[in-house]
Amino acid sequence: MTINCKGTLVDLSSPKVMGILNITPDSFYDGGKYKNESEILHQTEKMLTEGATFIDVGAYSSRPGAAHISEGEELNRILPVINLLIKEFPEILISVDTFRAKIASETVQRGASIINDISGGNMDEKMFSTISNLNIPYIVMHMLGTPQNMQKNPVYKNVTQEVISFFAEKIFQLHQLKVNDIIIDVGFGFGKTITHNFELLQNLSLFKSLDAPILAGVSRKSMLYKTLDTSAKEALNATTSANTIALLNGANILRVHDVKEAVEAVKIVEQVL
Repeated sequence: MTINCKGTLVDLSSPKVMGILNITPDSFYDGGKYKNESEILHQTEKMLTEGATFIDVGAYSSRPGAAHISEGEELNRILPVINLLIKEFPEILISVDTFRAKIASETVQRGASIINDISGGNMDEKMFSTISNLNIPYIVMHMLGTPQNMQKNPVYKNVTQEVISFFAEKIFQLHQLKVNDIIIDVGFGFGKTITHNFELLQNLSLFKSLDAPILAGVSRKSMLYKTLDTSAKEALNATTSANTIALLNGANILRVHDVKEAVEAVKIVEQVL
């Protein structure tokens, strides 16, 4: 359960927190919130101070129905931010949220440590070979379809079995390419109904059979606020509840908007595990 982030060994047997830094104008919760260097640096420092081990930077909005942007626009959004964060926080462990091999390569060259791919390699056939060449940890997420169509009537015969099978195949392919630091993310909200999402959360411990660290990303998602008939803004308590369930079921990384509360959840859960 140890991953090598460009020479820094991170032990995931004790759960870690990944803070979300969206630099998109239209993300579902905090889109457009961090528009300039001062806001980006302030939020990053806040998350690091509150206990984030990783900062996940995303320049492509993957909310349901989000507009597609070009590779060039994604690069123009993200590279200045990577450069800024590395300059200001030299020891920072940056995860880059992208499905494009070129973005992965360019950001790692500038100091990023992890690639977080919502498509699990399905949206860019060069991604797996690129990850192999870069020799960095890789987060494989399951998504049915694309952000543009994933929530249009997603159907499974058995969502847990199908997602496990997806990961088994991806892990096999990556091992063939000598990629060893693989993290899996079941993709809550990515081509799943609310029922599918809660079934996956309930069955998360079954994914430990894949012998890979598990990332859980439920922060302020619609599976929570729609269940409570509220909004993403009002979903912090629900997020903490879901994060606690994920931790009890074996999650090794929590990807969150609210780092302080997630770190506290980890500390409490570790008292009983």
